[in-house]
Amino acid sequence: MSPEPDAGPPLRPSEQAGLRGPAEQWAFGAALARSMPRGGVVFLEGELGAGKTTLTQGLAAALGFTGRVTSPTYALMHVYPAPAGPVLHVDAYRVRDVAELYEMDLETLIGDSCLSVIEWGQALYEDYPEAPIYRLEHVDDDPGLRRVTRLR
Repeated sequence: MSPEPDAGPPLRPSEQAGLRGPAEQWAFGAALARSMPRGGVVFLEGELGAGKTTLTQGLAAALGFTGRVTSPTYALMHVYPAPAGPVLHVDAYRVRDVAELYEMDLETLIGDSCLSVIEWGQALYEDYPEAPIYRLEHVDDDPGLRRVTRLR
């Protein structure tokens, strides 16, 4: 199931959807980008290979970025220049203390971005209480299917 373009946020809190394959994960990300306010933050959770980067690819493309979107696991952050404004992509999984991110000027980077995607950002949830949180999960009996749940 892919979200309809410009149909509002793809999922309300506590709702779930099934995404079959990368194309639907990408489309979900694009719909999410269109539903977010300029300067918004969105959090993504999910184990390795659940589709967080693929979803972010669709999100960045919807904002006009035409380059390659990759996981920021080792770099911690990527900034993708897009016509709509920079897209910030953060992976906080390896961060031991949230202060490390703030020392890297996270607040300014978020403030300067048209949209920020933060993976594994649980330590930042309280700092961005309006930001939606989406969890992506493998579905055990169907390797091509991912379940996405909006937690808030």
